[in-house]
Amino acid sequence: MTSTFARPTTYIEVNLDALAHNIRALKAHIGPRVELFAVVKANAYGHGALEIARTALASGASRLAVARAHEGIALREAGLTAPILVMNYTLLEALEEAAAHDLTLTVTERATAERLSALAQRWERPLTVHVKIDTGMGRFGLLPDEALPFMRELAALPGLRVEGLYSHFAVADLADKSYTRQQFGIFRRVVAQLRAAELCPPFLHIANSAATMDLPETHLDGVRTGIAIYGLRPSDEVEPKVPLRPALTLKSHVARVRTLPKGASISYGRTFITPRRMPVALVPAGYGDGYHRLLSNRGAVLINGKRAPIVGRVCMDQFVVDISEVGAVALEDEVVLVGCQGEACISAEEVARWAETINYEVTTSLLPRALRFYVHDAK
Repeated sequence: MTSTFARPTTYIEVNLDALAHNIRALKAHIGPRVELFAVVKANAYGHGALEIARTALASGASRLAVARAHEGIALREAGLTAPILVMNYTLLEALEEAAAHDLTLTVTERATAERLSALAQRWERPLTVHVKIDTGMGRFGLLPDEALPFMRELAALPGLRVEGLYSHFAVADLADKSYTRQQFGIFRRVVAQLRAAELCPPFLHIANSAATMDLPETHLDGVRTGIAIYGLRPSDEVEPKVPLRPALTLKSHVARVRTLPKGASISYGRTFITPRRMPVALVPAGYGDGYHRLLSNRGAVLINGKRAPIVGRVCMDQFVVDISEVGAVALEDEVVLVGCQGEACISAEEVARWAETINYEVTTSLLPRALRFYVHDAK
């Protein structure tokens, strides 16, 4: 939800018009026949699940996907009625609450299927489920040769509506698509086997963001787009086939301006000693907001539309930047940690390289203390 708290020192702006643009562009790319899941797990990759889900559904997404049942329950309790797929395992003790909220659960275990079947019979209504196949990710899902016997077991359990069959790609975000095509081939063979036995669910999906953009043959009945709807690249090896706009900006304000003498140490561990007389600014953000400590002495921020390098360690609540090259800086001037300021930009991808991680982690790491504010394009 949009916070009503006064603008804090460090906060997140999420541009809902950018998100809507990305959804519409992806929908145009896949065409009207293919449904689009908006993947809003992990608080919508740090962007705020409820506002993102609402905007995505209003912009062309027809389904939502989450990782855990409680994420879907929160969306239901907020009034959302679109189909919500829970893509990970749900504990047996949590199945009743999840099913009561009309979540589409992923079933790969007989115990889960039996519990859901019993609930469906007690409630006298069918429960919709999807089945996941492990085509080469090595995580959650049935192995290909387990699919047919398991589907036979499901067919014998009353009350289950087996709507979907899906899998997930391991390396669709690489330029080399050979393994991804191998996985897709395995999935198609499973589908053919199930169709021959008249046990194939009607709704098939396997494409993630990278496959959605690079491999149209994998679109099937639906695509699950996560990172792309937020305007971020699946990887440096995937050139987006649609124009994407990053939706998130992480901002702060200058909390102090001063000039340190030559030989002054900055922050914990004395990892930076000023080589000369140096003007610096204090930025009240840190790993307590989800801004990575690995950015110490290697990251940068934007002030006055220019880059100010981080000097010394990033602390839980603050860090220091060198403002020698950014011009005059005053107390409470805007600081951009991720995003654009004027013509200059620091992307989540660039921050990820500094922090030795991926852009997914840059945004999903952002913690609740950095309040989210939802904005629209200036008219």
